[in-house]
Parts: sequence; C-alpha cells; structure tokens
Amino acid sequence: MVGAILTQNTAWVNVEKALSNLKRAGALAPAALRQLSDEELAALIRPSGYYRAKAHKLKALAEFVGGYGDDLAVLFSEGTAALRKRLLDVHGIGEETADSILLYAARRPVFVVDAYTRRIFSRLGLGPGGDSYPGWQGFFMENLPHHESRFNEYHALLVRHGKELCRKRPRCRPCPLKDLCAFFLSQNQL
Repeated sequence: MVGAILTQNTAWVNVEKALSNLKRAGALAPAALRQLSDEELAALIRPSGYYRAKAHKLKALAEFVGGYGDDLAVLFSEGTAALRKRLLDVHGIGEETADSILLYAARRPVFVVDAYTRRIFSRLGLGPGGDSYPGWQGFFMENLPHHESRFNEYHALLVRHGKELCRKRPRCRPCPLKDLCAFFLSQNQL
C-alpha cells in the first residue's frame, strides 16, 4: 500500500530506495508511520520525489488503516466497491492508487489503468479513447475475465512493454506488436 503511494509520479527504482529506507527504520507498519514526524518521514522517502506531499499522504493512509485497528484482514474484508470508495476518500489516493491497492494488496480482480496502458492501447488503435479513467477501466473490465492473477500479470507486462518499447518516443522496430499497431502502420505507409 505504501508503494502504491510512493510510485505516484516516480520510477519504481526510486520507490525501492524509499521502501528500503522505511524498512531499515522499522517504519513500514501503520503505527510506526503515525509515530514519525512529517520531517522524519519525508527524509526517509526522499528518493521517491515529492517527499513532503507523499509524507502527508502516507500519514493519511496510516490513519485510515488505524481505523481498522491496523488489521489489514479487517480492512480487506470489506466488499470491493465499498473498500474502493473508502480508499478514494483518503487524502492522496486517487483512482489508480486505489485500484493498485485493491489489486496488489487486497488481491481483488480490479484492472489498474496507468499512463502505459493508455499509451499502448491508444497507439494500437484500441480502447475507449479519451482520458477518462472509468472509461478505460470499463473497457478492460468488460472485455477480460476477472482474475486477480491475470490482471496483476497483465498490468506488469504492460508496464514492462511501456518502459522498454512503447515509450513516449517509441522503439517500434523491435516491437512484437508493430504489425497490429495503428501508430506504427500510420508512420510507415508508403
């Protein structure tokens, strides 16, 4: 859950550094996060960027989990829709972060939509178009079987493809999807 907040607007390699700092400090538990001052927490998560804002978000998350007695089993016993709504009410948790928590921490079959997903599928010429998170999520939820492990793997593969090939400046030539890709085909017409 901490990683879902720390990864906002930063690369995972920097999140790993911040998580290592928190682990070394014994500060990954909600009670430990609540006990740290904002300045102490910000210093620990500095590698993740936006560390002051993220410190406030982590404190809000820790307070939220504290409302469940710091028991994730109790928290995750709520239904998916109700839990998502509660997560969205926490300062600093938006749709993508809430869905990441639902998929990766609560192990719910919820498809996470991120910039990589939108970029890849827009270039392929698939998807609902536009930038609406509910529209994109609905596209996947309506067209894929609802399996937590598949959504987890699918998201991971999209992130990898987006980082390695379908970047902002795409590397189309080695892409295994180029023959299906509307973007590639439009760029390479005779």
